[in-house]
Amino acid sequence: MRVYLAGPEVFLPDALDIAAEKKRICAAHGLEGVFPFDTPPQAPPAHHPYWMRIYLGNEAHIRSCAALIANLTPFRGPSADAGTVYELGFMKALGRPVMGYSNAPADFLDRTRSFLGGEARPRDDGGWEDAEAMGLEDFGLADNLMIDGGIAAAGGAFERIDPAEGRRWHDLTAFERCCARLAALK
Repeated sequence: MRVYLAGPEVFLPDALDIAAEKKRICAAHGLEGVFPFDTPPQAPPAHHPYWMRIYLGNEAHIRSCAALIANLTPFRGPSADAGTVYELGFMKALGRPVMGYSNAPADFLDRTRSFLGGEARPRDDGGWEDAEAMGLEDFGLADNLMIDGGIAAAGGAFERIDPAEGRRWHDLTAFERCCARLAALK
């Protein structure tokens, strides 16, 4: 089973090392990992701007895979990387299995409150709001309910762990759990 490996690791200086390790873990579970940097099955037309060729290449990868595992560790804020979430939703819309993992064990509400600092305040109804009186989501989930819900509706799992200090982007324990779950679906 070909599995698209979505996540913000593409921005790390050792992205290729992480890709190789993820592919090794996939192979150990009888899966073939496909990383965004891999050559796409169809080369995007050269007349497109570079950013559009990246998009088209990633979309071709997603379409060529039978499943997706998304690294949903919060990225530059309290929630997952927007591009990764888009890819997860795209695969879910194709009707294929999706799995997610996060190396941030706290619930979305706790991370959002921490991110907002003093701008988060309690409401009279027991909930929380930001400085613009917009309610904070509180369902005890790993991330926004549409992310957790999409994974659950696809029959997937959202694994969370608390990695060792300094291993936020390199601990692949939860990723491996997702691989094992996918392999069990084959």
